[in-house]
Amino acid sequence: MKLEKLNLDGKKSSIEVLDKIFLGNINKNLVANVLYKNNANYKGRHAKTKQQNEIKGSTSKIYAQKGTGNARHASRKAPIFVGGGVAHGPKGQSAYKKRKLTKNEKRLSIASLITEKNKLKNLLIFSDFTNEIKKTKEMSKIINKFEINNSLIILDKKSKDKIYKSARNIPNIKITDINHFSAFDIVKFKKIVFTESSVKDLEKRYS
Repeated sequence: MKLEKLNLDGKKSSIEVLDKIFLGNINKNLVANVLYKNNANYKGRHAKTKQQNEIKGSTSKIYAQKGTGNARHASRKAPIFVGGGVAHGPKGQSAYKKRKLTKNEKRLSIASLITEKNKLKNLLIFSDFTNEIKKTKEMSKIINKFEINNSLIILDKKSKDKIYKSARNIPNIKITDINHFSAFDIVKFKKIVFTESSVKDLEKRYS
C-alpha cells in the first residue's frame, strides 16, 4: 500500500509500505496483554525489609519453654521483637518475576497499534531531515505547523542526530528510534511520526 509523505514545506508525495504493519489486523486482546506485561515490568520494587531468616544473630531459644510465667518464644529474630524480622514486608525486586514478552508478541502488538493509528489518521511520515535544527523555537514551529503536539517521533539515526537537541525539552514529545520504543509509548501519545528511512528500518525489523 501507499501512504502520504510530507516534507517540511508541506509538499506531499507517497511512499510504499508493508500492508501487514500499516494495514494489518488489530488484535486488541494481544495488545492488552502486552501492555499489562509492560506496565508490570516498569514498576520499581526497590523497597525491601529483612525477613526473619535474614537477620544476623543467635538462633538460640531466649528462655525455657515452660516455668518462667512468660509467653513462649524462640529466638530474638521473631517479628514481635525490636531488631527482629519484618512480617509480610516488601521483598524487593528479586521476589517478583519479570513477565517475558516473546518477539512475536512485540511485533504483532506494534503492528496492531500502528495500524490503528493509521486508520484514525494519527500517523504521519516525513521525508528524512537533511538540515540540522538547532533551536527549540524553530522545532516548536514545525510541531505546531503539522499539529503533532502530542507525538511519539520515531526517527532514523541521521535525522535523530539533526533534531534531537532542539526537540528533547518540548513537552508531550518523545524523540526515539526504531530500537527504543514500545507498545506502551505508542498508546501514550496521540500521534506517531516516522521519517522515510525509519519506516524502512521498521519494516526490516518487524517484517
